[in-house]
Order: sequence, then structure tokens, then C-alpha cells
Amino acid sequence: MNAIDSLKFFYPELWLLGGAFALIFFDFFIANKKILGLLALGVIGAAVYCAKVSAVSPALFFGAFQLDTFTHLFRYFALGIVAITLLISLAYRPLKQYEGEYYALFLLMAFALTLMAAVTHLMMIFLAIEFVSILSYLLVGYLKRDMRSKEAAIKYLLFGSIASGLMLYGMSLLFGASGSLDLAVIQKKLAHPEFLPLTIVASLLFLAGVGFKISMAPFHLWAPDVYEGAPTSVTAFLTVGPKAMGFAVLLRIMTIIDPWLGHQWNGLIIVLSILTMTIGNITAITQNNIKRLLAYSSIAQAGYILMGIAVANQTGVTAVAVYLLAYIFTNLGAFTIVIIISNHFASDDLQSYEGLARRAPFLAASLTIFLLSLAGIPPLAGFIGKFLVFAAVIEAGYITLAVAAALNSAVAAYYYFRIIRVMYLTPAKEAAPIPNAIPLFAALLILLAGTILIGIVPAPFIEAVKNLILI
Repeated sequence: MNAIDSLKFFYPELWLLGGAFALIFFDFFIANKKILGLLALGVIGAAVYCAKVSAVSPALFFGAFQLDTFTHLFRYFALGIVAITLLISLAYRPLKQYEGEYYALFLLMAFALTLMAAVTHLMMIFLAIEFVSILSYLLVGYLKRDMRSKEAAIKYLLFGSIASGLMLYGMSLLFGASGSLDLAVIQKKLAHPEFLPLTIVASLLFLAGVGFKISMAPFHLWAPDVYEGAPTSVTAFLTVGPKAMGFAVLLRIMTIIDPWLGHQWNGLIIVLSILTMTIGNITAITQNNIKRLLAYSSIAQAGYILMGIAVANQTGVTAVAVYLLAYIFTNLGAFTIVIIISNHFASDDLQSYEGLARRAPFLAASLTIFLLSLAGIPPLAGFIGKFLVFAAVIEAGYITLAVAAALNSAVAAYYYFRIIRVMYLTPAKEAAPIPNAIPLFAALLILLAGTILIGIVPAPFIEAVKNLILI
């Protein structure tokens, strides 16, 4: 389909793009920058409505994009993640001096994330991932007078540039072998056995680039420093947004690579899954900064999600999507509490959480629920996600992977319960109550409801994902 005819299927993306430029213009005239944040939320709402009523089309913009049910699912993921991030950003105090263009950048980010979910063309995959990466670099270093923020942005840029170079080289090999940038054409060309060695090298290089976005070991080294130095609202977004879309791209590419590499590909993913969850969990044990702790937790969660990728069938893909849905609610919820505490104490040390159960019982109970969900304790969303990926790997006969994941889950429970112990069993150093801004409270209620509902009534969510996950 040509570009003009394709635009009618891209109304949500057009809303996001137009809204971003409109906010940049209004920034010159509106003194109260919170209004820009509310306008950005309105644009997200309009994009969600357009996505709900938009039709499915197999090929858009001359075959560069595919608007299928898979794209729709991850489009909703992207819009929901950005909406919650904008909501919690409205009350994040360090942003007060720099709010103007912040909301416009997040609308551009939502646009870029939806492109990542829809791309079926190698060059567009690279451009979409780089679009997300450049915006991420800007957002990480957004607090321009904060040395940690600037340092984190530079580290992120350096690691990201290397990963992008590796991924682009892998893409060039696929193009050289197939003579095409279209994934469907590449899939047919790679059927010939003589292309197997090249396919292996190209797949490894591409996996390195995507592995950086999903903080997969050994490409995870950037995550702890970047997550700690970035504004906390941006950290919350980075742990779920680019990660979810990175897995979307990996699932697209998997449909090409897996038929030709088969068990070799699956074996590599199993090793990387075990390595990722083990490094993330073991390193998290010693962390005293909650942002670094949740950063290593995020690395470990990527390892669990890779379990579903390793299975490489419809059951595994469904498990990945449900796990991502549960993870989005749970991790954003945990970071919402982190922002509330950070606003009050101006610190992210675990000491700030001492005696939280007495000073703010609801916040302590909410964070406990989110941590238990991350640990995979029933009846919460995280348990459903872990149950499905465990069921998928056991059904596929990957018992070693299942045992390694179970042992890692026990390790993860230790450091999650460590935070709970600090909140409930360590006395507080002061007794003053902790104020809670309305946007943060609203976001907390939404995320708490999602975490509990997915755990208690999982069937509707699983069925909805199954109906949309076909690729």
C-alpha cells in the first residue's frame, strides 16, 4: 500500500506526532507546565481511541509496516506505558524547572514505540530502534544541572552506539545474502542451506543490538548506572517501555530465524536467559539504592521473559505477552512508590523506607503487593506471568531452564522481602506523614488494580492476549 493510502491506518501515530509538535508550540505561551502534561494525556487518550477503531492492514507504506493484531497489542502497551509515565511525571519534583518539552518528548517516544511494534522492514527496524534510543538518551540526561543524570546519559549513549553498530552490521549481512530488506523476502531466501553460517553470524549481531534494549546479559552493564542517574520517572519508563518493544521486535525476527536455526537458536536463548536472570538476581542482593536494586531486578525479569522466547511457539509467545502485561503494571507501580518517597526524602536509599508501614500504611502495603508480584507470589499478576512461562518451558521439555528459573526466583524473593522487612520491622527515624500528590495517587490506584485483577481474574486478560498475539 502506498504512503497516502496508508495514512488512514496510522491515525493514532498522527495524533501523537501532531500532539508533540503542538506541545512544543504551546510551551512558549503556557506558564503552568502542568497544563502541557494534561494536554499530553489527552493526546494519548485520543490515540487510544483511534487505535481502538482502526482497521487491520497487512502491509503499509510499501510493505515497511504491518498493522496486524500483534501490532495492536503492543501499540496498546506503548500508549499505556507512556500515559502512566506522564501521570507520575506530573508530581515528580525535580522536573519542575524543565517541564516544558518533557511531555512533548514522551509523545514522540510513544510514536517511536508504536513504530517498533509495527515494522517488518530491516531499515525501518533500525530507524525505529534508533529513534527510541535517541529519545531515551535525551530523557536520561534531562536534568541538565544534575551531574548523575548527565553521566548516565553519556554512558547510555556510548553503550547504545556500540550496540547499534553491531545490529546494523548484522542487518547488512542479511541484506547482502537476500538482496532485500523486507522480512518476508529474507525469510524465503534464508531457506537455502548455504546461507546458514551467515544467518548464524547475522542473528548473533542482531541479538546483541536488541539485547541492549531489553537489558539482556551480557549487554546489561549500562542499566544500573543509567537507571540510577536518570530522573526516576524516566527510569520507570525505561524499565518497561523500550524493553517491551524490544521483545516485540525480537518476536518478529524470531519468526524468520527460528525455522532455519531451530534448536541452535533455542539453545542460545536458554543460555542467555539463565545468564541474565542469574546475574540480575545475584547482583541485586547487595544493593542499598532502591533504583539500582530495581534495575538489577529488571535485568532478571528480562531473563524470565526470555524463557518464553526460547520455547519459540504460540504458547511461548502468549506467555511472553502476558508476562509483559503483568510486568508493566507491577514495575511501574513499584516506581510510583519510589517517586513518592524520593519526593519526600530526596533520596533513593533503602534507609528512606524504614518504618514506612507506620508512617504511610497504604504506601507500604502497595509496595509490598508490587514486590510480591515481582517475586511471583500468588494471587498477583507476576505469578500468572511466571506460571505461563514455566508452563511453556516445561511443556517444551526444557527442564534445566525451569529448574534454573525456580532457583533464581528463590534468590529474588530474598531481596524483595528485604525491602518489606525494612518497611515493617525497622523503626522509622521520624514520625511525620508522607504527602501523596493526586497524580501519583491516581497512577498508584490504576497500577494496583491491574496487578491484583490480573492475578485474581487472569482468564479475560490471557484470552485477550491470545486473540491479539498472532504473528
